[in-house]
Amino acid sequence: MNVMTGAANEEDHRDIIEALRERLARSRVQIGPHTLYNADCRLALPELNGFDAVITDPPYSSGGSTQAARNQAPSKKYRFTGTKKTDPDFGGDNRDQRSLTLWCSDWMAECLRATRQGGALMCFIDWRNLPAIIDACQVGGWVYRGIVPWDKTEAARPNKGWFRTQVEYIVTATAGPITRDASAPGIYQTGYIRTPVIAKDKHHITGKPVTLMQELLRTRDDWQNVLDPFMGSGTTGVACVKMGRVFTGIEFEPRYFDIACRRIEDAMYEQ
Repeated sequence: MNVMTGAANEEDHRDIIEALRERLARSRVQIGPHTLYNADCRLALPELNGFDAVITDPPYSSGGSTQAARNQAPSKKYRFTGTKKTDPDFGGDNRDQRSLTLWCSDWMAECLRATRQGGALMCFIDWRNLPAIIDACQVGGWVYRGIVPWDKTEAARPNKGWFRTQVEYIVTATAGPITRDASAPGIYQTGYIRTPVIAKDKHHITGKPVTLMQELLRTRDDWQNVLDPFMGSGTTGVACVKMGRVFTGIEFEPRYFDIACRRIEDAMYEQ
C-alpha cells in the first residue's frame, strides 16, 4: 500500500470519527445529573462507560405470527382495535428472529464494554422473541442469569377461549460474577414482578409503568449509574430520578426524545 494513501485514509478516518463525536455532542441534553442523547445507540455507546446497570426495552420485532403481520407499524400491532389514544410510531420493529439476534448482540456487546465488572443487564421482551434475546446477550459477552416474568395482571389483553396475554419477560445477565449472598447490597427480590399497565402513565406505544422500573432498581443499592440505550418516553429515567439514581438515556426517535426530556424534567421538579 502506498504510504501517502495510507496516511490520507487514516486522516479521513479521524475526521469521520471527530465529525460523529461533534454530532453526538449536539444531540446531548443535560438535565441535572442526567444525560440524554437523541441519537442511534450504536453511535452513542462507544463514547460512554462507567455504568452499574443497563435497563432497557428495545423494539420487540414481534406483534404477529407472520412476517407480514410483524411488518405492520407498531401502532397497528400493539394497540387494541378501537383505541382512541395515538402515540408516535417508531422504527426498527420488523426484524426477523435471526437479524434481531444479530442486531441485539451488537449493541449488547457495546453495553457490556460500558458496564463495570459485576454490573447487570435487564432487557424486556415478549414470548415470541425471548430465545433471541437470551442468545443475543450471551453472544454479546454477558453471563445469562435467567428471566424475570412481568405479570401485567388481569387488566391485560384477554383471549376468549384461550389464555390471557398478561406476561412479558425481563432477560437478566451480568458482566461477570455478581454477589448474591447475604453481603450483597440490595433486597431479597421476588422471582417475578406484578404490576399493571396504567393508561395515564403510558407515554409510548409499548411504554412500561414507572413502578415496574422502580421495582427493578430497588433490587440493588449499587445500581447507581443506569443506562437505557432505548429510552423511548423516558420511563427508566423517571424511575431513576425518583430513586435517586443517575440516568443516561439514548433515543433515536425525536418525538419520543422530546417526551422523555419533558418527563424527566417534570420528575426533577417534583423531587
